[in-house]
Amino acid sequence: MAQGRNYCLILRNLLLVRSYRAMHVCTRIKEKRHFSEERMRSSGDISLKGKKKDPKPPGCFFYSFNTFMGAGPWTLWLYSLLQRPACPPPSHCPCKEAEVVCSSISLKAVVNMPGSCTSIINLRYQDGSEGSASNPARFNNQDYAQLRDNYRRRRTQFVDNTFPPNNQSLGDLPNLSRWQEAQVEWLRPADILKAQKKSRDPIFCSKGASRFDFDQGSVGNCWFLAAISSLTFHKGLLAQVVPMDQNFSDNAGIFHFRFWRFGVWVDVVIDDHLPTLNNGLMFVSSKDGTEFWAPLLEKAYAKVCGSYADMSSGLPSEACKDFSGGLNMDYKLHEAHSAGHDEELWNALSRATRCQSVICCGTAQKGGELVNSVQDTGIVDAHAYSVTAVTEVDYYGSKVKLVRLMNPWGRTEWKGKWSDKSDMWSKVRPEDRKNFVDRNDGEFWMELEDFCHYFQNLFICCENPNFIDGDVSCQWKSMTYDGSWVAGITAGGNMSYSTFEANPQYRLQVTKINKEEQNDQNIFLSLMQKPQKQNRKTTKTHPIGLTVFKIPPGTPQGRVMFSFFQRNRPMKQRQLYTNERDLIESYSLEPAEYLIVPSTLKPNMSGDFVLTVYTKTDAKISSHDEDDDGDHEHKEEESLILPMPPKDKDKDKEETTDRNTIQALFSRYADQFGRLAAGQLQKLLNDNFPHGTRSGFGLDTCMSMMAMVDTNQTMRMTFTEFSTLWEKITKYKKCFHLADVNENGSLSERELQKAMEDEGMDTDDFMVRLMTARYSGMSNTSMENFITLMLRLEKISDVFKDKSSNGVIHLSWTEWSNLSMYN
Repeated sequence: MAQGRNYCLILRNLLLVRSYRAMHVCTRIKEKRHFSEERMRSSGDISLKGKKKDPKPPGCFFYSFNTFMGAGPWTLWLYSLLQRPACPPPSHCPCKEAEVVCSSISLKAVVNMPGSCTSIINLRYQDGSEGSASNPARFNNQDYAQLRDNYRRRRTQFVDNTFPPNNQSLGDLPNLSRWQEAQVEWLRPADILKAQKKSRDPIFCSKGASRFDFDQGSVGNCWFLAAISSLTFHKGLLAQVVPMDQNFSDNAGIFHFRFWRFGVWVDVVIDDHLPTLNNGLMFVSSKDGTEFWAPLLEKAYAKVCGSYADMSSGLPSEACKDFSGGLNMDYKLHEAHSAGHDEELWNALSRATRCQSVICCGTAQKGGELVNSVQDTGIVDAHAYSVTAVTEVDYYGSKVKLVRLMNPWGRTEWKGKWSDKSDMWSKVRPEDRKNFVDRNDGEFWMELEDFCHYFQNLFICCENPNFIDGDVSCQWKSMTYDGSWVAGITAGGNMSYSTFEANPQYRLQVTKINKEEQNDQNIFLSLMQKPQKQNRKTTKTHPIGLTVFKIPPGTPQGRVMFSFFQRNRPMKQRQLYTNERDLIESYSLEPAEYLIVPSTLKPNMSGDFVLTVYTKTDAKISSHDEDDDGDHEHKEEESLILPMPPKDKDKDKEETTDRNTIQALFSRYADQFGRLAAGQLQKLLNDNFPHGTRSGFGLDTCMSMMAMVDTNQTMRMTFTEFSTLWEKITKYKKCFHLADVNENGSLSERELQKAMEDEGMDTDDFMVRLMTARYSGMSNTSMENFITLMLRLEKISDVFKDKSSNGVIHLSWTEWSNLSMYN
């Protein structure tokens, strides 16, 4: 008897434990798309087919105990409950109100939780390498922790010389007169409060960041602030952009923020000087006057853009992308409404608000000028807003779809139906009325139909494309590739040009799809062009496009030639080219092999780009550059399930002429603008190029190398310039080894003279002695010094050939000074 009671106690305790675990039983839920989310909420009676195999992560539901008890045979329920593993905590579960058919037992959800998408697998940064969210690259090579600790020890306040607290960082603000510009003072937050005669201390962030914390200033960056308002709803993503462990006590006047820039997360360091005019902040300001996270975040982004003036005018999608690194979708509201697609638009909005999406929208400009004029309706023209919520209310027996919007001005609201002053709110149920707040804070509700009428674009940016079709249990993967269009080499233009085949090519092999989802959008492509200049407003973009072909079976591996494009047509008949920063295209691909070709509209348009491939299929991809020899014996097909950039431990220290490897090498050391500074070039060469000496390439040597290929004199090295330099130093390294007859790792005067003559340089004994004395400091010349010498000789020789006539060269003072000093 005692033993029987013990078994009963054990079973009772086990049931209690499993009852708690049953609160989130995991099943794979595949949403049937012909049911709308409106019906899910209104009836809660959708039957979804369960799968025996749990996905990663599974869909999760809360169940009532009464439902379990009346669901079917007790033993079947008990057995299935005891066998099923526990689910993750509810906060991590993509829950939906639905009915689940599982093991012939009907279990109905009774709690509706906000859902979330599964996290995307970013195969470029699986190992947490530099540039990942957990290990961001250093913007301008500034190490936040090191700088902070150094200035703390010295008991001094940090001043950021890369974004100095002066009018240079303001930029050319159109509404700021010269007289006003002379009155601008850069003050630290504590000094700002003193000037305003406030006795309180500055606070970085009080009680969490909120969309109600700040108001827009005098620069036209509503697109940026609308994205911030939406960002505050996602605390995890907000903490990634705005590290919340910062404060004003013993921080040495230094702060840092993180942004996703062209495939790489970067950590941006700033000092806490802020521009003021008449003792007030010129730009973003906090409503309580003492909180400074938003003004400092704005300053960090201004630094990334080049200046405060460079933040003037833009699309919210740009900031949304830089806050999340996600997939951007742009919905044309007028077109969607006119085509009767309100239901699809509503479903996308509803799903996006449940995922970690940053959602914004914008109005069209009136006339030819970009002016923020306020209409009688309260809506501002040419203005960006954030979408902060969606809901449905019962109004006289009908369901009304409502969208909540936020004006970054912190005032000026919609005056029509469902606005703060509308009496329609008094005619809805009390539970619906709780969403309504009447206050002049810039936030208001609109009916979906009015929203589509008065607003032009809806921008949704989410790390995971799941919000597009609602398949929250699906696991997406992504991989990012850096590439370049180089005039005369890989800039082939569009398909109407015979040079189209010269463009970068990527072969995609789709091996498996979900057969239950016919015509499912399973591939998204994102093509971004990198800025050619640091200042955002002065950067000019090329018209760019993506062309995708289906490759017939039996086509040889490697690059395809011109004849392929004559025989095969692209999958989309209309080829879109756009000047926008980010081009997005979606495809529904069957198992087969495909060719992706990013291109510019016309040939010889040089530029760098970032291609991101999102897939929820089993797929493999390989890239093929212009150096592909056409023998079609490429065996390095990488999976997407996608290719990873080369890691240091796998790198051969010898250089390679393979352009993809050079591109990957360059990208690991370049800044977020795709450029190298002298220090970054020095580290790249010493890490990856055999230099023959212990000391390696010096900083002055690297500065000289940069100057010799710096065709546009930006004092930064682009990938195109780096490719030129890499080719030259590789050539001169081979020349060095051929001349080093005794293989002692250096060249004697005789060997140096022979090497120079082999490269077509006219020399004599006296010149060689001078060169040895200048570039060696000893009797022998190392490889590093030899390469520097040959680069300078080559440049001077080229200039002489270009500028000379009858053996005499004529130069202006500017040409002479540039040649002699910047070398």
